[in-house]
Amino acid sequence: MQSLLDLLRETVTSPWVYLVIFLVTGVDAIFPVVPGETVVVTAGVFAATGQPDVAWVIVVAALGALAGDHLSYAIGRAGGSGRLDRSPAGSRRRTSLERARRALDRHGGLILTTARYIPGGRTAVTLTMGTVRYPRRAFLGYDALAATTWATYSTLLGYFGGLAFERDPVRGILVGVGLSAAITGLVEVARRLRRRAAP
Repeated sequence: MQSLLDLLRETVTSPWVYLVIFLVTGVDAIFPVVPGETVVVTAGVFAATGQPDVAWVIVVAALGALAGDHLSYAIGRAGGSGRLDRSPAGSRRRTSLERARRALDRHGGLILTTARYIPGGRTAVTLTMGTVRYPRRAFLGYDALAATTWATYSTLLGYFGGLAFERDPVRGILVGVGLSAAITGLVEVARRLRRRAAP
């Protein structure tokens, strides 16, 4: 276990960690099975010891998330909008996408910002926003806010976990990831309860 911890410490304190954070958070935006949040929380835990730099972890994680979200948006815009135009009127696909378009027109910023905290949800929302051709400028503004708040939240969860368990970084990582999963679960439960309560 100690050798694994030493390898992790060596990796996280390397200057290459910023490239890893950027790539993993970018890919996580498209393939939610990639552990982007776990990587950011882990970097935050070790940032409590001074290396890597906590501010740079936040910046790079936000840029990676932003790049991944924009790639997902572009995929939706390139692939999905043509199929939407060719879908027959009244078809299930067209009806559901028209409903999504109306919801995004009314609450697009809130939906995008909230979805960033839900693994899988962010991918579905960014693809859908591309498919229904949500305005790029508005998407960029809301997504920059979502990516920045998500990166700050994930990094600081790890950072404070690292401060609390300075002598045991594994416990700091587990606490940070556990808190993140618990908060994500609460957001998802609240969203489902709200959907059920809606007429």
